[in-house]
Amino acid sequence: MRITANGIDVYYEVTGSGPWLTFSHSLATDLSMWSGQVAEFSRRFRVLTYDTRGHGRTGAPAGAYTLDALAQDLKGLLDGLGVKQTHFVGLSMGGMIGQTFALKFPGMFATMTLADTTSRYAPEAETLWGARIKTALEQGMEPLVEGTLGRWFTGPYRAAHPQRVAEVARMIRATPVPGYVGCCHALPKINATARLKELALPILVLCGEQDMGTPKAMAEEIHRNAPGSELVILPEAAHLSNLEQPERFNQALGAFLARHS
Repeated sequence: MRITANGIDVYYEVTGSGPWLTFSHSLATDLSMWSGQVAEFSRRFRVLTYDTRGHGRTGAPAGAYTLDALAQDLKGLLDGLGVKQTHFVGLSMGGMIGQTFALKFPGMFATMTLADTTSRYAPEAETLWGARIKTALEQGMEPLVEGTLGRWFTGPYRAAHPQRVAEVARMIRATPVPGYVGCCHALPKINATARLKELALPILVLCGEQDMGTPKAMAEEIHRNAPGSELVILPEAAHLSNLEQPERFNQALGAFLARHS
């Protein structure tokens, strides 16, 4: 389904019934990365998944994006659907959008789950993100595929699940260059750590034990700075922990939601 939100065409899907539960995906994927969670949680929630600006079937305007704009896109989507409050789960980029949104629109999230994400990057990260922008602009998405998969999955998972890894590779290749570049301008600017203490809602922090993209030290920093938050480290998982360890991910998320629903 489609809706105009914050001036762009946003693609979204709603599955199930019950309290709202919104999922926000990582950079260079799309809403389909949440298929295992939709199947599990749509039995007791009204699950909303959507393609972030510049990804999947949502519009991909040229230019640098900001986290404020990405949060405003989500606000426009929720308002358009008449959602007053929702549980929220964001992974990587989705977690950065979630933190920005929760600080900007307090009270709209009933709970927030931040998976494999960070609340800030060191200044030198700008160089890394700049190199990715340069590669995408000059050569397209293909040169980014193998390195990204290497960060996102452990070696044993890649060997055992080639079809699933190929699906993620397809998502990376299909990401519009303007969308990837736009988000790469936004993400390294996240700087929410000092403000996490302002968040008055239940927070679950999840992280794959072998996550190289946003290592568990980043998850631990969020946990230390978000009063009352819970931290779960998922063994045998890298960056896309919801795909690599779906049962453990769903179990941790389900138990958290059961305590706070």
